[in-house]
Amino acid sequence: MSNRVLFTALAVLALAGCASDPAPNEQMRLTEQALEQAKAVGATADEVPEMKLAKDKFNRAKGSMAGESFKNARMRAEQAELDARLAEAKVLTQKSEEQLNVLNTRIVRLRKQLGDAQ
Repeated sequence: MSNRVLFTALAVLALAGCASDPAPNEQMRLTEQALEQAKAVGATADEVPEMKLAKDKFNRAKGSMAGESFKNARMRAEQAELDARLAEAKVLTQKSEEQLNVLNTRIVRLRKQLGDAQ
């Protein structure tokens, strides 16, 4: 009977340990960094919907942190980080496409000049 009580007590302690998530301080820092990187390349909430989503989710994550709902804070911060990285990628892709269009225009112009010269 004594072993059963000990096992039950250990099981309760183990469940209590699993139930409490630690504060996701590192994830919050990573998310904030991802938001700054996206902003640095030109992602704005007005022009890139994913940036607005990222900011909204990060603000909700901060609220969850304040309420000590650490599991929710972690999930929202992770989602916000991914949205911020997607916003950054979209802006960088758009800039690359614009540069490619400029280069293609120059190539066409040079080919015309070379064709006219012959």
